[in-house]
Amino acid sequence: MSRFWPVELRSGRVGLRPLSLRDARAWKEVRARNAAWLAPWEATVPPGDTTAPRTFRGLVRDLRRQAREGRALPFAVTVDDTFAGQLTVTNIVGGSARFAQLGYWVDQRYAGRGVMPTAVAMATDYCLFEMGLHRMEVAIRPENRASLRVVEKLGFTEIGYAPRYLHIDGEWRDHRLFAITVEECPGGLLRRWRTDGDHGRQ
Repeated sequence: MSRFWPVELRSGRVGLRPLSLRDARAWKEVRARNAAWLAPWEATVPPGDTTAPRTFRGLVRDLRRQAREGRALPFAVTVDDTFAGQLTVTNIVGGSARFAQLGYWVDQRYAGRGVMPTAVAMATDYCLFEMGLHRMEVAIRPENRASLRVVEKLGFTEIGYAPRYLHIDGEWRDHRLFAITVEECPGGLLRRWRTDGDHGRQ
């Protein structure tokens, strides 16, 4: 899988490119400005865990290592080439499973403007049609209406409910689970979103 990274993707004003150490200033500024908005949905480190990166530099290095091993695709989300958020494909599995999980966050100033659905559609298409994966999964807190709207707009199917699934905002939180397979988006998810969605509000 490592041969599929690095890669850059673009649709209109929205771009995906490898997250870089050069993004440090923009990443920190966006997250500081959006701290209250992101906090309820932010992954946190469980008590006693010493393995998770504690700095942006450590995060990028860890994600780069996973990308080299073919286990992750760490993207910066851009709008008009300006840093706007992060989208990371993780837990990439080959063999008879051929699936991956996808997580994302975006600067609040771009929320509701079609940026994240476009980014998720691009990443999903790349994983399904270029990397040859079969299934993409997304886990979302039931209270996270903005994130739920992304998967609803793109036609992901709800497949289950996972109690205490991820450590978020200091506690183990329940999540709704969504997925889409290559058979469910013939011709590509981005093309369907561009045709049927409110993609114009990017």
